[in-house]
Amino acid sequence: MSRAKLDPRSMEDWQIAAASEAHMKTVYQLGEEMGVEQRELLPYGHFVAKLDFIRILERLKDRPRGKYVEVTAITPTPLGEGKSTSTMGLVQGLGRLGKRAMGTIRQPSGGPTFNIKGSAAGGGLSQCVPLSEFSLGLTGDIDSINNAHNLSMVALTSRLQHESNYGDKTLSEKKLRRLNIDPRNLATGWTIDFSAQALREIIVGIGSKMDGFMLRSGFQITVSSEVMSILAVATSLRDLRERMGRIVVAFDKSGKPITTQDLEVDGAMTALMYRAINPNLMQTLEGQPVLVHAGPFANISIGQSSIVADLLGLKLSDYLVTESGFGADIGFEKFWNLKCRMSGLAPNCSVIVATVRALKMHGGGPSVVPGKPLDPVYTQSRPDLVEKGVSNLFAHVETVKKSLVHPVICLNHFPGDSMEEIAVVRSAAQAMGVPISISTHWADGGDGARELAEMVIDACSRPSKFRMLYEDDLSIKDKISRIASEVYGAAGVSYTAHAENRLASLQADEGLNRLGVCMVKTHLSLSHDPSLKGRPRDWVLPVRDVLVYHGAGLIVPVAGDIKLMPGTASDPAFRRIDVDVDTGKVTGLF
Repeated sequence: MSRAKLDPRSMEDWQIAAASEAHMKTVYQLGEEMGVEQRELLPYGHFVAKLDFIRILERLKDRPRGKYVEVTAITPTPLGEGKSTSTMGLVQGLGRLGKRAMGTIRQPSGGPTFNIKGSAAGGGLSQCVPLSEFSLGLTGDIDSINNAHNLSMVALTSRLQHESNYGDKTLSEKKLRRLNIDPRNLATGWTIDFSAQALREIIVGIGSKMDGFMLRSGFQITVSSEVMSILAVATSLRDLRERMGRIVVAFDKSGKPITTQDLEVDGAMTALMYRAINPNLMQTLEGQPVLVHAGPFANISIGQSSIVADLLGLKLSDYLVTESGFGADIGFEKFWNLKCRMSGLAPNCSVIVATVRALKMHGGGPSVVPGKPLDPVYTQSRPDLVEKGVSNLFAHVETVKKSLVHPVICLNHFPGDSMEEIAVVRSAAQAMGVPISISTHWADGGDGARELAEMVIDACSRPSKFRMLYEDDLSIKDKISRIASEVYGAAGVSYTAHAENRLASLQADEGLNRLGVCMVKTHLSLSHDPSLKGRPRDWVLPVRDVLVYHGAGLIVPVAGDIKLMPGTASDPAFRRIDVDVDTGKVTGLF
């Protein structure tokens, strides 16, 4: 089937992706078009490869960087608003205008892929392909992260067992020093890349003393691991290796941190990760290159594709389009104050994706529940709800403007959007002084994103400054307060006694005080409460815990009731995923 005959209104995303496979470029074609030498290309089959970023960056060190475009969004419904679709559409739109464009996106987690949200490859005629490889493990990076993280837990729990079973003389003979690990004060647990709520709280070591040290533990989803954050922020293999040794896995009985270096497992963890640091090369449906690398969520982690992929993409393209997780309150904020601070890069433009559907929800529309049919209000023309909901769009535009980055609004057009509803959004954008494109890339691919691409090119051509929300030497509490008030719109911040104690110990360490703040917060509201839509006022952000990711270089305040292990819903996507045994093709992915 030719691309011209593909109709997203009558086909599922996986059907479009499968029908497009005959038109995909091989990685050798992509590499040649990008200017990548054959020895720098590390193929995983015909249509996926890793890129040897060290060789490429060294060879292209004198080449100027392209324009840097970030894609964010308004506060989404639980169904998502097509940010990945818009990213792919924009790359394709830039390609239609003759620009050498490239995308950088995150690898999907098995949690959402087999649960509700899907694989985040885009949709309609704006996707990253091949879809099956993208969605089902790719080149094994997440497996490497999972293994590296769990190896640190093997090292920790085995040391606990040996220290409890053997005397100091025996430990000395084995060249092990006593670490005096406090089994009631572990810093992390185990990881698995599924939404497995039954594993949040577990007891390990049940049995005899030969079956391990019995203690309370639990699992978190792999993409929330500090190892994943390290992959996202590391700038070289040396940097990755050094960060691995700084991961804190537990505390001793005097409260001193115990690291992977103390357990002498950091080298082996890096060995499990040495291939994963190379970005993965894929493509859009229209044949532009896409680098897929790292996969942290933005509500519980840094929410960005890797710095390495961006550094590479900016050398290989005229326009690099990178996507941040969820809305601008968490995705763009972390791109702005964490990723750009660590990479030294400054964006030329930020695209804020909005939908009429989400604006209706923020204007008082009924709840949007995954797995259940949309309320009829979302298929009817209700410009009154859209008008009330644009307050949420205003908030995200103001956040981007505070960085002094030029914003562009992309209204991701759904077939049922009425002209009256679109007119309300246009009017709101005009009032904000921000260009807006009603983009039809889902239905029309690159052709539907031409106007959006033209607006992005114009924004990138204008001179801009870039400033951080806070300076490095601001106190941790002041950083949290600034994010809460200036980005979320909170009236203040409250802390549990536990969080206050954690902060007091952190403030005493000047080195820790200079780390970036990576908030853990719901993505379904500007506030900590997912039920508060629109632009909530006069609320207080409750911080219940403060974690420290020494290796990633992050202070992680946890706000509200949010967990590092999501749960699987009653109607998960895995019910519809299968394999056609005659063709060997995977079906049912979205």
